[in-house]
Amino acid sequence: MAQMIAPTGAQIPTALTDVMDALCRVSASLSDTISQGALGNQLGVDVGGNADGDTQKALDVMADEAFAAALKGSAIRWYASEEQEEVVELNPKGDLALAIDPLDGSSNIDVNVSIGTIFGIQPALDEGEATFLRAGEHLIASGYFVYGPQTALIVTFGAGVRLFVMDRSDGVFHEVADAPSIPDTAQEYAINASNYRHWPQPIRAYIDDCIAGADGPRGKNFNMRWVASLVAETHRIMTRGGIFLYPSDDREGYSAGRLRLVYECAPIAFLVEQAGGKATTGTERILNRVPEKLHARTPLVFGSVEKVDRVMSYYDLPDQEAAALFGNRGLFRA
Repeated sequence: MAQMIAPTGAQIPTALTDVMDALCRVSASLSDTISQGALGNQLGVDVGGNADGDTQKALDVMADEAFAAALKGSAIRWYASEEQEEVVELNPKGDLALAIDPLDGSSNIDVNVSIGTIFGIQPALDEGEATFLRAGEHLIASGYFVYGPQTALIVTFGAGVRLFVMDRSDGVFHEVADAPSIPDTAQEYAINASNYRHWPQPIRAYIDDCIAGADGPRGKNFNMRWVASLVAETHRIMTRGGIFLYPSDDREGYSAGRLRLVYECAPIAFLVEQAGGKATTGTERILNRVPEKLHARTPLVFGSVEKVDRVMSYYDLPDQEAAALFGNRGLFRA
């Protein structure tokens, strides 16, 4: 039975022990299922759509059902999933609420790229939906499981970031002493460049300057990364730094961003801040945002503080300077 093993003196908060053990049990099972690939079930087959109209894969539904079942009887009263239209009550006597993206990056299931699970935990209110329609500052824990060459859990309980790696011989998550913190040195950015023509002008200007490299106003060369799995992108940045950008754009359905505030962005933002980084919409701190509805979307820009602050500064540029391709934006040199 999967569980978390922490070093002496660094135990999991008591109120969260049963919740974390349940999450670990399901994640260990999912990891085994995912590792079977084509030898197992057709995990990447389309089976319908979720509350937002996005395509659901078989593994999306399987993961959602498994997490909900495992958390019944735990301290979780309210369960809000990206795969369910409404909040579900799991334990009327519970005093916690959990928001979850049960299977992030499901478009990558069939191509053997790292995928994951994202979750955030906060105190429960008497009303389920109202519990989650609050700023992310109410989170008391958040994290993600990443299913890749290693199955790992990166989690915060509000006092820094902790890393657990699953031992496949027994399915137990063991804590690793060196917890990740976001370095400032990486010259990498992650964005879906195919949407360039749809981005707001400040984002275009920022990326233009990165592309210009050593000959541009930044005076240095950059590498672009894009995995199309938020967990994989986050894990790379948590490990070696850089910046992730998924801005709003002018395509239909993307004016408020694409990623979900409750299930994805707020939990990731809490984790990133605990790792010494910063998470914003491009102009506003993510953890200050109050969702208007359960499945609200938001732009997301996160990574090292210096890089995120620089993106925010581009929103203050005069229009003509932001619009100049590879312009001489002297304010942003080096």
